[in-house]
Amino acid sequence: MSGFVQGRVAIVTGAGQGLGRAHAHAYAQHGAHVVVNDVGDGAERVAREIAAAGGSALAHAADVADWRAAGGLVDAALARFGRLDVLVNNAGIVRDRMLVSMSEQEWDAVLRVNLKGHFLPLRHAAAHWRAVAKAGGEPRARVINTSSGAGLLGAVGQGNYAAAKAGVAALTQVAAAELRRYGVAVNAIAPSARTPMTEAVFAEQMRRPAGAFDAMDPANVSALVVWLGSVEAGAVSGRVFEVEGSKVSVADGWRYTQPADKGARWEPAELGAVVAGLLARAPAPAPVYGAA
Repeated sequence: MSGFVQGRVAIVTGAGQGLGRAHAHAYAQHGAHVVVNDVGDGAERVAREIAAAGGSALAHAADVADWRAAGGLVDAALARFGRLDVLVNNAGIVRDRMLVSMSEQEWDAVLRVNLKGHFLPLRHAAAHWRAVAKAGGEPRARVINTSSGAGLLGAVGQGNYAAAKAGVAALTQVAAAELRRYGVAVNAIAPSARTPMTEAVFAEQMRRPAGAFDAMDPANVSALVVWLGSVEAGAVSGRVFEVEGSKVSVADGWRYTQPADKGARWEPAELGAVVAGLLARAPAPAPVYGAA
């Protein structure tokens, strides 16, 4: 055990397996009290693992895309530990399908869990931190959201997932701007790691190497997630970090180029040459994952 986040209280959603489980263990290993959230019995299992290792954890099985359940998750942290310092929004699902074959249910389910399931815990936690700040307290709170390379660049066969994860990145920027006044820093990660979801899609890439550094071990991602939840990270907000193995980088968002300005309304026939000039001066976009 180390004390890097000693005494801080962290909620980790989707913590019954994969990245969420690794994050929950990492927070506990570094001294935090952890509220382990997931649906089913995964939360209880991981909480027992943390306790067996000498850590402090509370299991809370709840659907974070449900308004009352998400509020109950924040209430459970406050009731058990008396405070809340960190929210790690990690819960997510995939329902991969090409757009022409995707059902309404597959679209709705992914948007519900991946995007609404980020908003609701954030909404309830933010209301708590605002109340603390307005009562004269000084929250040093942190939110770490989970976006994806699919959300930043797009991914063929994952239109629903990419849309949800792009929404997470935008939500992160808005929340960082709105909550700064209350002492809350909000960031996101776009991780690459071995999880039940990625193993099903990228089996060969996610295979464990024999006797070498395991770049796809989800615990590699958790170090940054713990740092972003620390007091030390308060000056960093509104950013998205890509994390894979031993690599950490900053993912930047949309940027405007120098505009073409006629000073009057354009005629449609004029704009072919204008657009060609704009694109010639603009950086080439990164390719969509899986595009030919």
